[in-house]
Order: sequence, then C-alpha cells, then structure tokens
Amino acid sequence: MQRETWTRRTALTSGGLAFLALISGCGKDDAWKPHGIDLTGSDYAKDFQLVDHHGTPRSLADFRGKAVMVFFGFTQCPDVCPTSLARAVEIKQRLGDQGAQLQVLFVTLDPERDAPQILAAYMEAFDPGFLGLRTDLERTRETAKAFKVFFQKVPTGNSYTLDHSALTYVYDRAGQLRLAFKHEASAVDCADDLRHLLATT
Repeated sequence: MQRETWTRRTALTSGGLAFLALISGCGKDDAWKPHGIDLTGSDYAKDFQLVDHHGTPRSLADFRGKAVMVFFGFTQCPDVCPTSLARAVEIKQRLGDQGAQLQVLFVTLDPERDAPQILAAYMEAFDPGFLGLRTDLERTRETAKAFKVFFQKVPTGNSYTLDHSALTYVYDRAGQLRLAFKHEASAVDCADDLRHLLATT
C-alpha cells in the first residue's frame, strides 16, 4: 500500500511526469522493427580509410550528419551491383527532400580495373552525388575483412569476375552502424527505414 501511494505521488510531480514521458518515448523507439537487418551495437564495420573518385581521402567521419549507405562491389558486375545502385537511386527519390541527407558510397573490390575515372563514370551513370571509393588491393582486402564482406576472383576465359557479398550497410547521422539491407529488399522498405533513422538521430 505504501509503495502504491509513493508511486502515485511521484507520477504527479513534474519530475515524475517528465520521467514517464521519457520512458514512453524510449518504449516507442525500442519497439521499432526495421525492415532491414538490425545491426545496432555491432562491433565491426566501424570505419574505413579510402579515397573517392575525385582523389579525396575519405572516412565515415566525413559524412557525419547524414545517413550513409555503403555497398561493396565492382563496376564490371553484371547484375547485383547495378541493381543495388539503381535501388539506391529510387530510395533517394522516395525520401523526397530528405534525400539530400543521404550519402551513398560504393567501395570497389576490384581496384586493379576500377581506376578513379572508371568509378567516376560509373557513379555519374546512377547519381552524380554518389561516391566511388577505392584503395590498393591489400587495403581493399583489409577493409572488406573489417566489414565482414566476402569476395574472391573467379576466372572467366582470359579475364575474371568476382563473387562477393551483397549487403548494403546503413549508418545513422552519428556515424553508427544501424542496419544492413539484403539485395532483395525493396526500395520502399529501405526508404521507410531511412526515414526513421533520419528522424530519430
């Protein structure tokens, strides 16, 4: 009985009301069920040190204040990469005015063939605001490992192609890894998740 009376009195104070409002707000955010894979709190894919197709060194900190989508691939990819980038274009369009708060990054796994000018032309074909990132082959392997991205060369006649992971990583405005979108995820669902991150971070 005494515990019940104390709880009621606390709830009636301004401090108690503020506390209850805070708990209520946290409950709503905790109840959010993203369409993508929830990676909040993951201890990998925390940063990178790469160079964009303009020749500018880049890290995740450069994009603080924006939501960031990071995808690993290569420009000669026949289907997965162009499909994922086309989806990124649609996601940005669906975000409307919020699309300006989204940065898409394409990390090449094929630096031997994806020279800066090739990456530049590839990004331009999808969206001039997208950035292609690259480094030498050794650091490419290190970066892929840090992001748990699988890739390997597959010989094809006198050339080769690449088998590689197809997840798109998503970071919030604070630079924290939050989600991964599967290749089959729709632009509608991805845009919905990004709206939430943009509104709450």
